[in-house]
Amino acid sequence: FKDKAGKNTERVGLGLFAYPVLMAADILVYRATHVPVGEDQKQHLELSRELASTFNTRYGVEFFPQPEPVITGPAPRVMSLRDGTQKMSKSAESDMTRINLTDDADTIAKKIRKAKTDADPLPEKLEDLSGRPEALNLVTIYAALAEISREQALKSFVGQQFSAFKPALVDVAVEKLAPITSRMKELMDDTARIDKILAKGNERANDEAGPIVSEAMKIMGFYIG
Repeated sequence: FKDKAGKNTERVGLGLFAYPVLMAADILVYRATHVPVGEDQKQHLELSRELASTFNTRYGVEFFPQPEPVITGPAPRVMSLRDGTQKMSKSAESDMTRINLTDDADTIAKKIRKAKTDADPLPEKLEDLSGRPEALNLVTIYAALAEISREQALKSFVGQQFSAFKPALVDVAVEKLAPITSRMKELMDDTARIDKILAKGNERANDEAGPIVSEAMKIMGFYIG
């Protein structure tokens, strides 16, 4: 909350302030058992588990399961291209801190070339990147896009400077993201199709969540007319 609100904590909307509760509602309304989350969302999932447990205990039922986090891949949390200690975010003031899924190849290349690094070569072991957040971040991004481990990524570039590593990162980023960008552009140019997809998703969500909400209200003693 503090990171997102910044200096405007007195003017922030309820959506941000109540975000963990809203996220918990989105999870519990489907009685989810496993939830794919980023590393930074684990604490919000803990709230979901606590609310599920509280509901079950208070009403003497085993209605809501305890959702488990599913965190996969070498990059469960991608950091800013300009500050390896901060999460990459679409709400960051500078567009150079992130790679957007709508960025074209030239923009991706420019952002990676200007990404903050250090003067030391890449080490052989992952633990040797401790204290080098920007270097670790770029290696992590490369590994995720190349679908290899970070250890494998380092093995391919051990002893090399970022002047050699960054072009390779550009290549794999463009290769992996270009099809996604193309598909997004295709969809964004067809708003009618997007509306249909949203309507279909809304219908399915209501069909799945409606009975669960009704049952939860009955358990709590609310009259369902």
